[in-house]
Amino acid sequence: MKFSKWQGCGNDFVLIDCLQDRVKDYAALAKEVCDRHYGVGADGILVVEPSAKADFRMRIFNTDGSEAEMCGNGIRCFARYLYDSKRTDKKEFTVETGAGVLVPRLIFEGDTVAGVRVDMGEPILEGDEIPVKGFGRNHVINEKLTVAGKDYAMTCVSMGNPHCVIYVDDAEKFPIHELGASFESHPAFPRKTNTEFVEVKDRQHVRMRVWERGAAVTLACGTGSCATAVAGVLTGRTDRSVDVQLDGGLLHVEWDEASNHVFMTGPAELVFTGECRTFEVPAGRARRQEEMVLC
Repeated sequence: MKFSKWQGCGNDFVLIDCLQDRVKDYAALAKEVCDRHYGVGADGILVVEPSAKADFRMRIFNTDGSEAEMCGNGIRCFARYLYDSKRTDKKEFTVETGAGVLVPRLIFEGDTVAGVRVDMGEPILEGDEIPVKGFGRNHVINEKLTVAGKDYAMTCVSMGNPHCVIYVDDAEKFPIHELGASFESHPAFPRKTNTEFVEVKDRQHVRMRVWERGAAVTLACGTGSCATAVAGVLTGRTDRSVDVQLDGGLLHVEWDEASNHVFMTGPAELVFTGECRTFEVPAGRARRQEEMVLC
């Protein structure tokens, strides 16, 4: 099986092109391939499929095998793959995701793709739709959330997937590894949640660290950056155009007042291509391994 490895601000993915050939069990494949010791190593897999609604369909599977509705860094990598592999010659096209049909646009410097700008659509702010328990159609802005005996102020946004934004004094010192899982699996979130821990530098700059649902701490989260930008406006902390500094790099996010759409701009880079052949390992080993040839 051929694959390519991509990263956007350090958020890395194994991309599998299934426009012609399908994989039987994407969840099992994600668990195997994403393993950083026995597999290729990634935060998730991206799957290219045909679509009846758009030019292409993107599916995302986390390291634990769960399927995500959407991934902001993933869709930039997905878009660049399609152009670089000549699956399309369009510089702007439509992609069906679990969060709806989105529109990435390639940004060029000369003949080289320098980044990707994605129309991420409108943020979802009603509690029941995010979802967050107990809020009905109301927005969830600066509401109390108790985790490990401490009260936090949460602002929740869905970008097709759920996000809980927590403002902190120092993003670097916040114990994300110790507390992240408790936020993700808190009873307030029926479908669990991604959690962003955000330090405001000024009205145009924030520092964000993320605990992703199904993947734990990652170097970046595109939808999380979008949720952070929206939360900043809702709480009066930031302007509608903001740079989000992540562990793995910088994203620019705009929440356009006229259209109510969120636009995200950032890099998408090929790391390597390869081929893996799955085979049964000797008796006594509980797992499978991939034999990989990397280019």
